[in-house]
This record gives sequence, structure tokens and C-alpha cells, in this order.
Amino acid sequence: MTENTPTAALSAVGTSIWLDDLSRERINSGGLQKLIAERNVVGVTTNPTIFAGALAKGEAYDAQVAELAKAGKTVTEAVFEITTDDVGNACDIFREVYDATDGKDGRVSIEVEPGMAHDAAGTIGQAQQLWKKVARPNAMIKIPATIEGLEAIAETIGAGISVNVTLIFSLERHRAVINAYLTGLEKAKAAGIDLSTIHSVASFFVSRVDTEIDKRLDAIGTDEALGLKSKAGVANARLAYQVFEQEFSSERAKGLIAAGANRQRPLWASTGVKDPSLPDTLYVTQLAVADVVNTMPEKTLEATFDHGVIEGDQVTGNYADANSVLDRLEALGVSYEEVTALLEKEGVEKFIVSWNELLDTVTAALEAALAPTENSGASK
Repeated sequence: MTENTPTAALSAVGTSIWLDDLSRERINSGGLQKLIAERNVVGVTTNPTIFAGALAKGEAYDAQVAELAKAGKTVTEAVFEITTDDVGNACDIFREVYDATDGKDGRVSIEVEPGMAHDAAGTIGQAQQLWKKVARPNAMIKIPATIEGLEAIAETIGAGISVNVTLIFSLERHRAVINAYLTGLEKAKAAGIDLSTIHSVASFFVSRVDTEIDKRLDAIGTDEALGLKSKAGVANARLAYQVFEQEFSSERAKGLIAAGANRQRPLWASTGVKDPSLPDTLYVTQLAVADVVNTMPEKTLEATFDHGVIEGDQVTGNYADANSVLDRLEALGVSYEEVTALLEKEGVEKFIVSWNELLDTVTAALEAALAPTENSGASK
């Protein structure tokens, strides 16, 4: 991997860089291997939005779509085949990283259908289907941190499946996610599963918190309110790391770790800045710390590589300041609970919209693949 670069410096701090993007073109072109070699990328996350974008562009999927259409696959079956193929191939590319890090990195995440976000049984079933289909030890199944998702997380971990918990916005929910992970480990231990083979990350969203809170601060409009803009996202994430430290220092967690379990690392998600007036590496440089993942859109990754200034741990010494930011927001009437509940609701809704766009794109592709056969038959 590249040395003496900002991404190498970030990796040296202990932050694992994962790319928040995947496409067949990126896999087939060698672009993914290049990011491993030149940008210190050690994992990949995907979601319905990413797959919808990948399927809508280029011709990389045409041959498989034609085969699936000819086989009479439904659109849901086709999406399942296409996305799991991409994730499986990406897992193969990252296998060397996975082996070198004892399973900590080299991970590729694939998400359960977002429409199941409030269906625990459906989520558990699909998590098992995805895990079985991808059939790579370095896959991770993404499950949203809804109330219903907590049960699914515990059961999926309990079955020995590695999980990326997504859409976490509040500290309270983060604690509940860690509890679900520990519950799952206890189930796995009781079932005789080797705990060392199970890994998990807790995806804590950052920029979306600032976007929503900054709107409210603009509406208040006072100097004090405007002075707090773009501070909540980083403060919230820093306190999430404090929760991570606290919860994995418990006797319960220590007992599981002694039995071979891994800690569930925080993952910084939504790290591309939404406000163009902010530094484009804000959610990378200000959240540098050991034992976390930062999953970046390519634009953020390239900005970090080009001009990111990594100055060591920016998290653990800043808990008091982070608490102060949230306290001052509450004093101004900006409700933390209201904002985080809204963001979870919107997050699920946005993924459902993207999922439907993905289905529409694949439906059109399947129909187009069949059209030439029908036309040629009609012309005879």
C-alpha cells in the first residue's frame, strides 16, 4: 500500500478506510484493486442507492441481464443475483486483506431489502439467504438499527453471520445496538460457534445530523445558533466512540472477548460533506481515531488522499466539548431525540425509494433484453 500519504497516515492512526461504492465496472476494470494499492482502501460498503446508480450506467451488466431474462427470472430474483455476484467478486478481491487482518478488514457489505426494516423475521431470513448466496467469509450483511432490527441483529450474529449495523443516529440506539451484538455473541457461544469468526461494525451516520440540525439553527438565526452550525455531527460521533469504549469495558463484554469475541467497531458513515462551505475532509480528519472504520464516497476519499491533514486521535480527548455542543443545542430548543428519530425514519424511506428505483431499472433492462428476441420472431 502507498506510504507517506494522508490515507496512509489515517490508516496508521488505526482508522480503516472503506469505500462507500461498488459497481461491476469498478470490479472488472481493476479500479478496486488500484484503490487497495494506492489509497489504502481495505473494505467496501454498498446500499440500494449505490446499486441503483451502478445498474443505471454503462453496459457491464448487459450480458448477465440477458441471461437472467432468458431464464425467466423475476426482477427481485435478478436483483438478488446481480448484487450478490458483485459482492462475491469484490470479496475475492479483498480476500488477501481479510486474511492479513484476521478478518477485521477486507469486508464487503450487502444490505437486506430496506422494505424489511421493520420486519425482524423477514430480515433474519434474508440475511441468511444473502450470507449463503455470497458464500464468502469476508461478506457482511447490513441490517438497519430500527427497533425491529435489533432483534434481527442479535439472531443473525447468533447464527455466526457478520453484520454491519446501519442507520444509527442516536447514542441511545448505539447502546442498544451494542447490546444486540453482545446478545448475539452469547447465542453464538451457546451454539458452539467460534466467536473469533464473527465481526461487526456499527454504522454511525455523521453528515446527515449536521444537515438536519443546521436547518434548525438557521431558522433560529441568532449568533449563538449560527455559531453551532456544522458541529453536531462530529460531536455526536465522538460521543458514539465514548459509548463504544464504555460498553466494551463492561464485565459482560470482557467475558465474551476473553472467549474469543471481537469488539463491534464504530463505522463513520455519511462522511461526504453536504455543505460546500465546509472543508471536504471534515468528517475524516476530525474523526480520526483507532479501532474505527471510515466509509467514504470516492470524492471524499480522493480529497483525503490529496489534501487531508491527519493529526492523530481527534476523538478521545474531546468528549467534554462534544457534550457541550449537544447541551447547547438542547438549550436552544433543538431536540436531539426528535432529530435522530426523524433521520432514522427518513433514512429507511430514502433506501426504499432507491430500492424501487433499482427494481425499475432492472425491470426495464430485463424487458429490453427480451425485446430483440420477440422482434426477430415477429419479423420471420
